[in-house]
Amino acid sequence: MVSLAGLWTYCFAPGRLHLLILSARPLLLLLLLTVFCSPEPCFLHPQPCHILARIGHTVRLGALLPTRQPARIQNALNRALASLRHQSGGADSSTTTSQAPPLLPYNLSLEMVARSPAGGDPESLSRSACQDLVVRGVSAVLAFPRSREELIQVEFLSSFLEIPFISILEDTEPLVTKNQFHLQMSARVPPSTLGSLLLAVLQGGEGDRDRRSQREGSWGGAAVVCPGWEEGGDGLLSHLQRHSGSTWHLWDIINLTRITVGGDRRGSTSEERREDQMEEEALKILSTRFLRSPSPISSVLLMGSDPECLSSVLRAAQRLAPSLPALQWIMGYPLSPDSLHTLGGPLGLLAYGEVGRKPISFYIRDALQLIGRAVTAATMVRPDLALIQNMVNCYDKPNRHELPSSGQYLARFLSNTSFTGATGLIQVDAGLSRVLSSQLFHVWSLKRGALGQPAWVTVGQWTRGRLELEGGVLGLVGGFGSSQGQGLGAGVRGGDGQGDSNVGGRWRPGLSVEGHRLRVVTLVEHPFVFTREVDEDGLCPAGQLCLDPRTNRSDIIHSLFNQLHNPNTTAADWDGSDLPEDLRKCCYGYCIDLLEKLAEDMGFTFDLYIVGDGKYGALSGTGRWTGLVGDLLSGAADMAVTSFSINSARSRVIDFTSPFYSTSLGILVRSRDTAAPIGAFMWPLHWSMWVGIFVTLHLTALFLTLYEWNSPFGMTPHGRNRLRVFSYSSALNLCYAILFGRTVATKTPKCWTGRFLMNLWAIFCLLVLSSYTANLAAVMVGEKTFEQVSGIHDDKLHHPSMGFRFGTVRESSAEDYMKKSFPEMHDYMRRFNQPTTPEGVHMLK
Repeated sequence: MVSLAGLWTYCFAPGRLHLLILSARPLLLLLLLTVFCSPEPCFLHPQPCHILARIGHTVRLGALLPTRQPARIQNALNRALASLRHQSGGADSSTTTSQAPPLLPYNLSLEMVARSPAGGDPESLSRSACQDLVVRGVSAVLAFPRSREELIQVEFLSSFLEIPFISILEDTEPLVTKNQFHLQMSARVPPSTLGSLLLAVLQGGEGDRDRRSQREGSWGGAAVVCPGWEEGGDGLLSHLQRHSGSTWHLWDIINLTRITVGGDRRGSTSEERREDQMEEEALKILSTRFLRSPSPISSVLLMGSDPECLSSVLRAAQRLAPSLPALQWIMGYPLSPDSLHTLGGPLGLLAYGEVGRKPISFYIRDALQLIGRAVTAATMVRPDLALIQNMVNCYDKPNRHELPSSGQYLARFLSNTSFTGATGLIQVDAGLSRVLSSQLFHVWSLKRGALGQPAWVTVGQWTRGRLELEGGVLGLVGGFGSSQGQGLGAGVRGGDGQGDSNVGGRWRPGLSVEGHRLRVVTLVEHPFVFTREVDEDGLCPAGQLCLDPRTNRSDIIHSLFNQLHNPNTTAADWDGSDLPEDLRKCCYGYCIDLLEKLAEDMGFTFDLYIVGDGKYGALSGTGRWTGLVGDLLSGAADMAVTSFSINSARSRVIDFTSPFYSTSLGILVRSRDTAAPIGAFMWPLHWSMWVGIFVTLHLTALFLTLYEWNSPFGMTPHGRNRLRVFSYSSALNLCYAILFGRTVATKTPKCWTGRFLMNLWAIFCLLVLSSYTANLAAVMVGEKTFEQVSGIHDDKLHHPSMGFRFGTVRESSAEDYMKKSFPEMHDYMRRFNQPTTPEGVHMLK
């Protein structure tokens, strides 16, 4: 006796439901055994065919590219997508033993909608998100804010849209917030995290803290700052001051940015003598502060980017070792492993740096995988909320009390997703709205090796907020003890690592320029500064060799000049290779001649480079100066030589020489052509009007011919034996004669219908000719008055008509003058401003 059993299941075709009747018990048992033993995962939720058809079997994700360098992020996004597709699809079956699970369920495809806002202001960001991303029904959005202001804008935008945002930060400090719709992922270690790492190193780990707590209740240290410490150092010191615990305190900050050298400044003091004087002055300041400090100082944090200052301080630290044997020195900035061999110092010196640094495409890949895993998990529970986005219009938000928010539903799964990705273990800290990745830092110590030579040894590593030490004890106390010896002198020489001993060291404020090397920044503007390519040997037969770094970062500029003067040394940014030829330029012009004459008279040499952002310099919304002024303030350049205007804002932060060229504010207008072009007669009418006129002419001639040939009275060969025939060419001749108003020998049609049509064409031509003549006069007069501008107070500038465009150079003294004197005019013209003078002149042509 065989019993029947029934089983309901969904078909893969949407909208069709079938009933499978299995009438054999053994067959049913075999089917169940096959299902449970199948290696493929079996989802509990049936495949939502109607939902998949509604979304087109596609899950869309948005990407808000940065306004600066969007192509770099777009390329990284493409690499991340290609890597995910390769991982999900698997490599060759003969070489791959296991295949990663698909990124999305049900073979759904992933579509990225990447857009770059027109500007960094909130209005441009909101418009790009609403008009380009939300209307496409994106499930989540990747953002790449470059500043704290942009990060705050993304924070508010995610809360309003209720769509999950993942911000991938490179140089921005994450916000301390709790927003389920906005997760922050740091691709680079922010200053607050570096501060936590330094605190962990300064406190020495659990073993050292337990040992010190038995001997002394509290200990602390000081920070020695050299020139260049402002780039990131301010955030580090602020974090150390705020988070000093019961076992370590920052007692003192010693400022050596204005350290000076005494003696003869006319050139009799040699390079070695000057460095010895700097060392003596640093030793005097440090010994006075350390020996007379009312608080116990056990560690010293050295911060700065000036090699001369760092070298002097480290040599002075060796001489302080006998009187302060328990003083521990630590480098405050993170270093790359390749730069350790160029750093000398006393034995026991500690340094730290990131190893195995991942590119930005790896973080984008992990962010996409995080979203994909969350969508997969959410689809298994509620596919309608996970796949169908109900937020598709920024101006018509759904009522969350009537309809659940799909973004809020997906955000819950994002907060509970973790996996091992390309950057390590990926976890979400919902309390801080951050995506935690695994950056690995090593802590190195300068110790004496087996052969007695100083060598860097890894003594600990730091990852995910925890310091792990070799042997459990870092051994901070006694860094300069007798058992370690006096150590090695600093190996940094020649200022900024340029090592050009033949031309003198890098000039510093307070020193005479004679015998020193100055770093000069310029900006290309004709006729003051021109550029051309170098010759085949990379030299400049005429003019001065200058670099075009295309960046304002002082560390990259330092590395470029170091590579220029020492091509055989290893630079961190160029891996020891030759300087790229496309960075070499030849600069010449009036300002370059003036600089050469000044260097000859004053007795100094100089390195010349072109400002990276191509701007004169203005105060940005973040409080930082851009362009030439920014390079001077950051220490990347010592002097700027170009057509540089003096205004009150710049005079408050930098010094100017006496002007070598004086001029007033001028207005360039579009040049007036002496002769009208050959096509000027067509200006009064639009091209579509011209096409319509001549198409109508030929159609009229065609109908005239047809009427005449089909009339019994017409001039046709089949008519009343007429000697003259009215052909299509006769009709064209007649229509053109009427259009241009010229009397020529024509044939008049005999058919009454043709004559009526001919008169209609004559009336049409009269109207067209009258309109053309009037418009021609108006256009010619308009062209003459359009270019006439009397001055800055002209009504055309203060009350511009539609289509009238004018502007100036961005972040120039002219723009600053317009902004202060004529704010309404500045608001209108800033949309037409150009980044450089040549581009502005080109817009007039």
